[in-house]
Amino acid sequence: MERKTPLYDIHVAEGGKIVPFAGYLLPVQYGSGVIKEHMAVRQQAGLFDVSHMGEILFTGPTALASLNHLLTNDYSNMPVNKVRYGVMCNPQGGTIDDLVVYKFGEEAYLAVVNASNREKDYAHMAANVLDGTKCEDISDSVAQLALQGPKAPAILKKLLPEDQVPKGYYTALPNVEIQGMKCLISRTGYTGELGYEIYTSNENAPKLWKLLRETGEEFGLIPCGLGARDTLRLEAAMPLYGHEMDETITPLEAGLDFGVKLNKAEFIGREALVSAGAPQRVRIGLEVTGRGIVRERQAVFAGGEKIGVTTSGTHCPYLGKAVAMALVDAQHTAPGTEVEVDVRGRKVAAKIIPLPFYTRGK
Repeated sequence: MERKTPLYDIHVAEGGKIVPFAGYLLPVQYGSGVIKEHMAVRQQAGLFDVSHMGEILFTGPTALASLNHLLTNDYSNMPVNKVRYGVMCNPQGGTIDDLVVYKFGEEAYLAVVNASNREKDYAHMAANVLDGTKCEDISDSVAQLALQGPKAPAILKKLLPEDQVPKGYYTALPNVEIQGMKCLISRTGYTGELGYEIYTSNENAPKLWKLLRETGEEFGLIPCGLGARDTLRLEAAMPLYGHEMDETITPLEAGLDFGVKLNKAEFIGREALVSAGAPQRVRIGLEVTGRGIVRERQAVFAGGEKIGVTTSGTHCPYLGKAVAMALVDAQHTAPGTEVEVDVRGRKVAAKIIPLPFYTRGK
């Protein structure tokens, strides 16, 4: 039985096409369609319900040490109200999940994990935290809305004083009130665009959604579903669990080395990553030059030899071209390399190009 977020009735009322996803019933798109939603986020603003994401609270005198033990990044020098990316590995170096961590105080942190991995992640965390850390899954009491797009700051500034809107990327303000609703606002997102993620209690979510919709109307804000969320993240070359990473793929293979600190004394999976040495396969970008759309799990060939497999692919509305990401042998990664992708028995021409495909401001 799939769960419903606190905004389920609103999605139905707004004409959202509801589908099961990660154990929840969520809108894949609204009447405007995925392309219009995608373009709204790139050019104006879009509003997403991401209440299905998991939130796990770490408190206690050893909370920092527990996070450094569990995750690949180093949280030792993290200022209060900052957000930091990280990866959680198994002992073999494979990726259990990727996540972000918020620091609220020296003994208080929040980890936000992928919805489909929530129970698995929490079980792993609870089994591996150090004595003196309390690890609590608070997901069922938290709603999350993502306000994304270049007009997002102007929308929030209609509702809040300027000093209540986070300015720096990956910063957060945990005790903001929007018309009496207590919120955590962070300048984060999964679209490659300027934007914010707003956390509040379940009972506030419908009121907050309606308020943002009304305030954002003059700025071209529209509601967006899972379809646009996926095309936006792919256009920005953001990895997705179950595609660019899983428990058989290391974060180094997935190109997430910026969030892996091998010079840290220890973390689960570190020994395996160090002993493996330089990755023998890596994540790359493909631009489709032939006719067709490349999807995930399709074989990639160079000179007739299979060199890897695609992990995600689609036609990107803003860029106006079909692209894909793939895991390929490390010796076949030079930009400009011509390859072919097996799309249901038909070879489609493509070439390797640098990631990301899209960067805000370019």
